[in-house]
Amino acid sequence: MAHKLLPLSRKGLRLLGVALCSACLVLGLSLGQRPAHSTLPAANQLSINAPATPRQRLASTPTQLMEQGKAYYQGGQYAAAAEAWTQAAQAYKAQPLNQAIVLNQLSLAQQELGQWLQAKDSIRQSLDIIGDPPAPENLSIYAQALNSQGSLYLSQGDPKSALDTWGKTAEIYTQLGDEIGRMGSLINQAQAQQVLGLYLQSRKTLEKVTDDLDQQASPDIRATGYRSLGNVLRLVGNLDEAEKYLKLSLSNATATDAPQEVSMTQLSLGNTARARQDYDAAIAYYQQAAQSPIPSNQHQAQLNLLSVLIEKQDWSQAQQLWPQIEQELVKQPPSRRNIYSQVNLVKSLVKLNQDSPSQMPTIPEIANITAQAVQQSYDIDDPHAQAYALGNLGHLYELDEQWSEARKLTEQALFIAQANNASEISYQWQWQLGRIMDAQRQTDQATSAYRGAFQTLEFLRKDLVATNPEAQFSFRDSVEPVYRQLVDLLLRDSNPSQENLKQARDVMESLQLSELDNFFRSACLDGQIISIEDIDQQSAAVVYPILLEDRIELITSLPQQDNLKHQTIPVSQAEVEATIDQFRKEIERPFTFIETKELGQVVYNWLIQPLRADLDQSQADMLVFVLDGELRNLPLAALYDGEKYLIETYALALAPGMQLINTKPLQGRELQVIAAGISKERFDYPPLKFVPQELDKISRLVTSEVLLNQSFTSSALREQIQSLPYPIVHLATHGKFSSEAEQTFLLAWDKEINVTQLNELLRSSEQVRPEPIELLVLSACETAAGDRRAALGLAGVSIQAGARSTLASLWNLDDQSTAVLIGEFYDHLVQAETSKAKALQEAQIAMIGNPDFRHPAFWSAFVLVGNWL
Repeated sequence: MAHKLLPLSRKGLRLLGVALCSACLVLGLSLGQRPAHSTLPAANQLSINAPATPRQRLASTPTQLMEQGKAYYQGGQYAAAAEAWTQAAQAYKAQPLNQAIVLNQLSLAQQELGQWLQAKDSIRQSLDIIGDPPAPENLSIYAQALNSQGSLYLSQGDPKSALDTWGKTAEIYTQLGDEIGRMGSLINQAQAQQVLGLYLQSRKTLEKVTDDLDQQASPDIRATGYRSLGNVLRLVGNLDEAEKYLKLSLSNATATDAPQEVSMTQLSLGNTARARQDYDAAIAYYQQAAQSPIPSNQHQAQLNLLSVLIEKQDWSQAQQLWPQIEQELVKQPPSRRNIYSQVNLVKSLVKLNQDSPSQMPTIPEIANITAQAVQQSYDIDDPHAQAYALGNLGHLYELDEQWSEARKLTEQALFIAQANNASEISYQWQWQLGRIMDAQRQTDQATSAYRGAFQTLEFLRKDLVATNPEAQFSFRDSVEPVYRQLVDLLLRDSNPSQENLKQARDVMESLQLSELDNFFRSACLDGQIISIEDIDQQSAAVVYPILLEDRIELITSLPQQDNLKHQTIPVSQAEVEATIDQFRKEIERPFTFIETKELGQVVYNWLIQPLRADLDQSQADMLVFVLDGELRNLPLAALYDGEKYLIETYALALAPGMQLINTKPLQGRELQVIAAGISKERFDYPPLKFVPQELDKISRLVTSEVLLNQSFTSSALREQIQSLPYPIVHLATHGKFSSEAEQTFLLAWDKEINVTQLNELLRSSEQVRPEPIELLVLSACETAAGDRRAALGLAGVSIQAGARSTLASLWNLDDQSTAVLIGEFYDHLVQAETSKAKALQEAQIAMIGNPDFRHPAFWSAFVLVGNWL
């Protein structure tokens, strides 16, 4: 893979003969779909020119250089700002405090340019000059430098150091009586805590900010503070709270008669409404924000509005709006902000060209807009923008199937991105290069490029939440396909090597972790990860069914065997998903024996039959599935071999990723249960009349502490978990699993507890409990209807609870049958040497033998997630 091209020069460089006219962030295009009216020019026609807008001559005095750098920075010309401040720092050598101030500002520009080592050195020099501890009169300068240092730490994936640093700044601002600075530091701390997965601490920090803002007399401070708080809450997925505080910000901003503050909050409210998929509300907010007196706010609102109109397929409004945006952007001076605005416009226009009936604007029209953005990226010497532009131009040539030009442009863009530490850009061009190579049947080179993209994403995984929310990529569109397409390449050979099989398995494990990180909006799983090679499978076979576009790949790890087994099942993803959807519909109706068995046998023949000979030879009696995509919604216990259900042959468990499994057995510990439930109608949820019977059965079998109805509040449950180190927590209450963390919840008597709050509640005892929760039972939950990825919420609850195992149901079950099955489960669990998976297997087999509940609708929804022992 040739990545060693020389960087582009800025004078008279011919762009491989291609005009810089069709680039910048067109990743919204459907891969493999050629642009409508494709008229991209052939090579050797146009070139990049020298900067069209000569940079203003730098000032001669240090004070003027500082002001000039500030103007450049605020205008998004970070290279020019860095140059001005570098000269100012030299000129201020005889005035150390001024030099410290300018070095801090220089670090901010260097961070924007991705010059991490230089930024770190500038901060170090600034802090050395100020001194530690600083003189009292220098505290304000010291706090500003620490703030910059905290941002640098977070950007480089060190949230712990960022948190510690912002803790110091909060103390200093408190000492100085600077309320805005103090609250800003607290909000920064909350973001770092979220990145670390410290949800309880983060929530407490934000609650402190809220309390302080509520006490503020100044509406200016309240408007700014509430908006910052709302934006952070949106970033971490708490949309209800985000909207609440943004509306408070709007009311305070309106009271101050500050149009710019009003428009900034309206823009944030529009982004929050869009995140909720409330497009009508988003459109209304964006239209209001577009009246802003600040051009950047106006343009961002218009661009977001255009994107929403295209999503809604409101082609008429979109066609009217985009020329207005283009005309406004052309008038703006060169800056990174304006370049990215033009790039944003290009991205929407390519989608408009592809999807709208008129296929307008044309590719040449879009190219003209992009040319301006690319030219400006060279005018202001911004390598990040240059890398985006060149790579996206390469993407257009990829879509046009002009592979040679596409490859050259992509390699050049990748060189610039890697040379400037822009990993979030690099992986996109590594991925693109892999696609281009694959299209040309250069499999080895394609695989190498994909491996590079995968490794870059692994590096980035911890930093996703720290990424600017306006630049965050769509996981499903821009991250997940990299993993799947790499696995596709690794397993394309009919007899892949053990090395390729193990790498494919590891890639799927990483995808599972990345999906959970994306679900939580936090890289909070790292401390729980263990090596797959260190896991004791005992008598369990671990099965990875990998769902690819044209086939299912099965990778199986058999007990006591080092080599992995591999089978390919030639069935399309579309057919698999349609079959599983129909299977789920039929199985939830308790009078469809024939249809359920027929569909169960179809899926059995895909996932189990190819493994049977190896499973029988290995004497495996337990199957652990690391399920992928739509397969997570599958009630595996009900798969049918033509004579009996899968659960009658094997005990079953699901793993959100084998790296997250602690295989310590439950046996040997006294079974004690904290049991809570709601049997009465509550908050429009119907009564669960058999919950008292369910909890009574548990309390008769094992030592139990029971909370029923009014006694089952979130605080009461917290108190019981903190005071009683019981290994099992059993919750018989309504709940829902969703692909969105905010929509995944359990019902207590006083409120709904979402998945993040569940983490706070169940993990609040970690300092006082000698052992974590061994088993969390959720006996009345269901996955969200119509949400194909809803089972991700089940994995999320299991992980967030900190429990080694979770027993839960995939759909809403008959209340009486649930009580019977749960009773059977505990009957077997209390028996010596019975694992959790075996207890569930025996309970489900008992249900099959019960004439009232033998249909899979009554028993197959229950799944065990996590440790099966």
